[in-house]
This record gives sequence, C-alpha cells and structure tokens, in this order.
Amino acid sequence: MKLAVSPQCGRPKPLPVARCGFFCPVHFRTVRQNTTTLHNAQQALIMTFSVWLTFLGASLLLSAAPGPDNLFVLAQSAVYGVRAGVTVVFGLMTGLVLQTFFAACGLAAVVAAVPALFMAIKLAGAAYLLYLAWGAWTHAADPVGTERAVELSPVQLWRRGLIMNITNPKVQIFFLAFFPQFVAPGTTGWALVLQMVVQGLTFILATFVVFSAIAWAAGAAAKKLQSPAFSLWLNRGSAVLFLALAVFTVFS
Repeated sequence: MKLAVSPQCGRPKPLPVARCGFFCPVHFRTVRQNTTTLHNAQQALIMTFSVWLTFLGASLLLSAAPGPDNLFVLAQSAVYGVRAGVTVVFGLMTGLVLQTFFAACGLAAVVAAVPALFMAIKLAGAAYLLYLAWGAWTHAADPVGTERAVELSPVQLWRRGLIMNITNPKVQIFFLAFFPQFVAPGTTGWALVLQMVVQGLTFILATFVVFSAIAWAAGAAAKKLQSPAFSLWLNRGSAVLFLALAVFTVFS
C-alpha cells in the first residue's frame, strides 16, 4: 500500500484509493457468486414448483395403485358405508402424519436398520389384520352399508385406520426410498427436514383425495347392492382380504 506523509504530524498515512465503478470486474464477479449462492440456498430450502408438481403426480399414481391401505379402505367402506370409510381414511392420514414426522426426524432409518424392530412392527400389523379378519368372518351374516356403521363409533373407525397405517413399517421404507428422489442435491440440516415435511404433506393430500374417492365408490356401490346374500359374501370376502393382507405383511 502506498503511503503519504501527513502535513500535520509527519506520520505516514494511506493514500486515498479511488472507488471502482459499478461494472468493476472483481466486484461484479463477487456479486454474481453471492447471487448464485443465495439462489442455490433458496432452491435447497424449498422445492421448486415443477418438482412439486412432479412429486404430486407421482403421489397420486402411487396412492391409486393397489396396496394394503387402499384395499383396507375399500373393504371397510363397502361393509360400513361411505361416511365410515372416510373416517377410516382420516385415521390412515393421521398415521401418515406420524410416519412423515418419523422420517423427517430420522426414526425411519432406525427402524430400517434394526431388523428385530422392523419385524416386530410387521407382526403387530399382521396380528391386527387377523383380528379384523376374524371379526368380519364371524359377522358375515350382518347387513352391510350405513345401517351397520352405527355399531362402530367414529373413534373406533378412526383408530382402525391409524393402527393399520402405523403398524406397516414398509411405509417408512417407502418414504426413505421415494422422498430423496425429489430432494435438491446438497440439501442438509433443517432444509432437508423442511423438504421432507413438504413432501409428506403433499403425499398425505394426494392419498386423502384418492382414498376418499375409493371410499365413496365402494360405499355407494355396496348400498345399491344390499341383500342378505351380498352381505354374506362381502363380509367373507373382507375377511379373506384381511387374511391375505396379514400374510403379505409378514412374508413380503
């Protein structure tokens, strides 16, 4: 740095440096780098709209694909009616909220890494399905539709959906495999947690729409086809379905 002598005290002092203009190459490069860093940080913090739309479409397709949860909604809606089926859906959605929380906090990775815990949750879910299968088979002669829905309170129906979801550890494995495909590269810390929460809420919304449509269709169809013979076979069919889901839960 060039120095000049002060006329007052004789001490050296820095010469004034001319301020560069707005188009200084050094400052322009620094501003561009800072802007790029900020843009990348914003992308890592929130999903872009195009990525979110892609994730929403994939979630809708996956929710409509045959699986334990939507088959469970189908059976419960056909037996107990549309309103009861939607209540079961709310229970399933509550389970998905908990599953999203577990995935965002890293508990899903713990379940996946401990085979004994994973198997224990699977066995609990299978046991509950066997319990439902036994109940459906022993009440096979009961009428289906809205008349029978009064036998189960909304809390009982909601609890069925909740237990059905949280005792399925494969939901956690699915979240661990599916969600990272839509996370911005290099995302870590709270930004990663925020993206997983957004994905979880989006998946819950898509699942609620699809499952509610299934509940309405199954309940409305069963109401129009009410007869003693239809009730008998529908209840027995539900029992067989629950049994098959229990076996699938254990051995898949």
